[in-house]
This record gives sequence, structure tokens and C-alpha cells, in this order.
Amino acid sequence: MSTVFIALQANEDTRPIIDAIALDNPLAVINRQPAMVKIDAPNQLVIRRETIEEQVGRAYNLQELQINLITLSGNVDEDEDTLTLTWNS
Repeated sequence: MSTVFIALQANEDTRPIIDAIALDNPLAVINRQPAMVKIDAPNQLVIRRETIEEQVGRAYNLQELQINLITLSGNVDEDEDTLTLTWNS
């Protein structure tokens, strides 16, 4: 099993995004640090625009993630509705 991850700045803008990621990825482990939040998941992490919109209460473009993105690990597959990190075997 391989682990993928995404790390975001820890701020008011990312709290609902992190909550949305946790809702969509029950196996994810959220590591909160003073300046960042790292989210690790086994094999795959899926970030869904629709879930983020429910948490932030407004329309959300997944490109906005890049504003608070620190780093990520995994192969990226992205469209308008989802950003998926995986390790291809």
C-alpha cells in the first residue's frame, strides 16, 4: 500500500476544505500542525468540488486549492469536479 498526501496552509479559508476532504475520505489521516495541515490517505485521496461547496456555502473552483496548497504527493488526475491523488501500480 502506498500513501498519497496533500498539505494545505492552516487558516480560516482551508478549514471547510479540510472538513470536506475528511468527509469524502474516511480512511484519511489529518495531521494538524501550527502552519499547515497534512492529509495522508492510503492509495487514493479524492477532493470533490461539490463537497467543498457544501462546506464553504458558495460556488468553488478547484483551482482555488492552489492558493493554499503547500505540496502534494501522488499522481494527479483533475477535472472541474474532482482532484484525485493516486499511486498507479
